[in-house]
Amino acid sequence: MCPVLLRFLDLSFPSFLKPSDYRALLPNTTNAMANKAPSLTRLVFHTAPRTIQRVPRRRFSAAAKRCTDGVYSELTAMRIRTPFIEAFKKQQENKLAKPISTDNFERDLSPKRMSDSFHRVILPLARDPWLLDSYINSSGHIRLGTIFMDLDALAGVVAYKHTGDTVMTVTAAVDRITIAHPLNEICDLELSGQVTFATGRSSMEISLQVATAPKEGESAKESDVLMTCAFTMVSLDPATKKPVNISPLLTETQEEKLLFQKGEENYNLKKVESKKALLKQTPNDEESDLIHALWLQQLDYHDPNTESRKPDNALWMESTRIQSVQIMQPQYRNRHNFMIFGGFLLKSTFELAFTCASAISHSRPSFIALDPSTFENPVPVGSVLYLTATVAYSDLPLVLSGNTKASPKGSTRIQVRVDSKIQNIEHGETKPAGQFNYTFEVPKDIKIVPESYSQFMMYLDARRRVNRTNASLKPGGCNKESIME
Repeated sequence: MCPVLLRFLDLSFPSFLKPSDYRALLPNTTNAMANKAPSLTRLVFHTAPRTIQRVPRRRFSAAAKRCTDGVYSELTAMRIRTPFIEAFKKQQENKLAKPISTDNFERDLSPKRMSDSFHRVILPLARDPWLLDSYINSSGHIRLGTIFMDLDALAGVVAYKHTGDTVMTVTAAVDRITIAHPLNEICDLELSGQVTFATGRSSMEISLQVATAPKEGESAKESDVLMTCAFTMVSLDPATKKPVNISPLLTETQEEKLLFQKGEENYNLKKVESKKALLKQTPNDEESDLIHALWLQQLDYHDPNTESRKPDNALWMESTRIQSVQIMQPQYRNRHNFMIFGGFLLKSTFELAFTCASAISHSRPSFIALDPSTFENPVPVGSVLYLTATVAYSDLPLVLSGNTKASPKGSTRIQVRVDSKIQNIEHGETKPAGQFNYTFEVPKDIKIVPESYSQFMMYLDARRRVNRTNASLKPGGCNKESIME
C-alpha cells in the first residue's frame, strides 16, 4: 500500500470503522485495501515514527506592556514613590510612625527663583501610538479629562520643587482653563509650568500651559500654546494638617515681575469675588428682577388654565441632572499614599459634565472653559465619591434681561455644575469634596427652567460665571474644529 495512503488512514480514520465505511469514504478504494485498512492503521500506529510539533506561543503585540493610571508615566513616577501594598502593610503593622510636626524644624524659607521650580514634560502622542491609547476617545479626539489629570500632576511636581519634601502640598483650587488655540491634528504636546506667585504664606499660584511640542532646543511660540491655566496649591504640616509658610518668590526679569503681578491680581480678584458670592450676599436688583420674571414664567408653564406652554426646547433644570458613584482606589492616590490626587477629580467631573451636556443636546459638546473651581476636602483612598452634574444655565433666555447676550441661533452656551461629596464607608460621614463648573457650547437651542429657590441661585451663579468667561475669552479661542474634547 502507498505510504501516503497509510499515513492518511492513520491520521484520518479510527480503527473501529468497518470496511464498508472505508469504501464509502474513499470510493476509489478496492475491496482488498478496504478490508486491510483497520489492521494497516493499527500497524502504522504502532510502528511508524511520530513527530509531535508544538505550536509556538502566539504574540499579540511586539510592544512592551504599559501600566498606567491615565497619567503620563514620568509624572506618575514623581507623584508615587512607594507601592501602595508596602504603605498599607506599614500602616496595618503600626510601623508607619506618626508624622512629626515640622513646626520646630528649621526649614529654608529664603526666596527662590521662578526658574528653580520650572518643569516641562513632552507627551510623545504622535510618536507613540500605545501612549496615545490613554489620551484618545472613541471619536479620535484627545481627551481633555486626561490632560487635566496631567496638569494637576505637573502642578504637584512644580510645587514640591519649590517647597521641598518636608511639607504636604494639596490642590486648593484651579483657576479658569480655556482653549487659547485649537488643536487640529494629533501631535506631540509639551506641558510646562512654574510657580509664579508666592509671598511666603502657605499658598502659591502655579501657572501651567499646554503647547504643541517645539523642535529640540527651541521654545514654544505663542501661537503654539493650546491652553493655559493656574492652580492654587497650599502647603500643610504633615502631622497637624495646618498651613505652613513656604519660601517667597524672587523676581529678577521684567517678564517674571509681570507674571508675579498677574498672580497677585488673581489672588485679590478671588477675594473680591468670594465676598460677592450668593452665599454671602443677596442677588442684585437686576438679578432679583430676572428671578421674579423666571418664576412667573414657570408658573405659567404649570398652570393648565393659561395658553402658555413650555416649549419643547425648554428643559426643567431637575431633568438635566445625572449622577455617578465610584469607590476610590489606590491607583489614583497622591504622593502621601492614602489620599486621592486632585487630577482624578478633575477628570471625573469633566467627563460627567461632558456626558450631561451630551445627554440634553444629543450631540458632542464643544468645551469652552473650566471656570474657577475649588477643592474643599481631601478624598481618602477607600471612600465613596458621589458626583452630581446639573445643567444650571443656558444663554438662550426664557425671558429677556438687560444683560442678556445669547449665542448665535442654532447653538447654545451652557454651564454644567458638578457637585462632589465623599462618604466614609465605616462611619457613614459625608463631606463636600468640591464644586466644578464647566462651560460648553452645543449645536442646539436649549433653555433651562429653574423651579425652586435653590435652583434659581444655581442659575444666577452659573450666569455670572458664563458672563465672566465670555469677557475673558479671546476671539477665536473656542474653535469648534479643535480635536480636544
